[in-house]
Amino acid sequence: MVNQNLTATEIGFTHEDFAALLDKYDYHFSPGDVVPGTVFSIEPRGALIDIGAKTAAYIPIQEMSINRVDAPEEVLQSNETREFFILTDENEDGQLTLSIRRIEYMRAWERVRQLQAEDATVRSGVFATNRGGALVRIEGLRGFIPGSHISTRKPKEELVGEELPLKFLEVDEERNRLVLSHRRALVERKMNRLEVGEVVIGTVRGIKPYGAFIDIGGVSGLLHISEISHEHIDTPHSVFNVNDEVKVMIIDLDAERGRISLSTKQLEPEPGDMIKNRDLVYDKAEEMAAKYREQMLAKQQGLTATPASEEGVEEEIPSAMETDEETAAAVTETGEETSATVEQSEEETSVTAVSEEETSAVAETEDETPVTVAETEEVPVAIEES
Repeated sequence: MVNQNLTATEIGFTHEDFAALLDKYDYHFSPGDVVPGTVFSIEPRGALIDIGAKTAAYIPIQEMSINRVDAPEEVLQSNETREFFILTDENEDGQLTLSIRRIEYMRAWERVRQLQAEDATVRSGVFATNRGGALVRIEGLRGFIPGSHISTRKPKEELVGEELPLKFLEVDEERNRLVLSHRRALVERKMNRLEVGEVVIGTVRGIKPYGAFIDIGGVSGLLHISEISHEHIDTPHSVFNVNDEVKVMIIDLDAERGRISLSTKQLEPEPGDMIKNRDLVYDKAEEMAAKYREQMLAKQQGLTATPASEEGVEEEIPSAMETDEETAAAVTETGEETSATVEQSEEETSVTAVSEEETSAVAETEDETPVTVAETEEVPVAIEES
């Protein structure tokens, strides 16, 4: 039998030695560390987690997920082991505060940055709208679609619950901004089936002093005033009316900016035919478009091309943007100027303030001057507090 009355001298290991050994091998945890931990006890509004510290760490319910959590059991189970983010240093009781939400938050931003770099199209359901646009969730982060980038004839309020294809306009973790475009996703999908030099049939949906907006299969292209005819035109209203069916040729596809530039000028057999004999232009459209494509091919091959018009009007074929950068930069299907004031719920408060100094994420409108998202919409922050 082991003699339980051995002295410290006989063992060679005192209580002081044991305490010193614990201090020597004790883990030192710092805020920002990601550590493994095991669920020790689930509490009504949180859980105790064993991470190897002297005292069990605590994770409050609001730090359990990037999404709203009503009960700890929705996320954690007893004896479950997983990673935790150390949120704060030890309190007066020596207890650390942990977070799962912060880990999900960092990984979500990493994922959306990757999706943006790949120029991916994502799909997400609208969960709320406000006067400036619509709100969606991407990888658990809250994203904002400005009203000028929603391409649908439905009222915004009817979009709640509807899933939309989206492209990324702005991904800024530092300022907590995630801005997306429905219009760009639709235009890109349509552009994949369109070619420069192709003749399409569309409907006039809007007329501005600088041109007409033509609906071609659900997306809008700009027929700039300079591309209506070789003859001078004072206003597009003198040539077109809303709901007119027109034949136009595509002269530029800009997937990066979500723009389609159109022309009837390049379809004129004789300068001014769009004003004098529009039916002739439409009848000869495919023939003139074929000449236009030959001319473009010849230019690409460095050869001298035959002018599209027999009158020999010598000019570079301009796109709508080149002829009037200031006005053509303001293209959209809806033409609405919106200002967003994001109405956060009591459970949804922003982590960071939105900076007013914005230079990115251009929200194109049908007004005569280009507008950035920051000038018209206060973009809601991407992350929500539960």
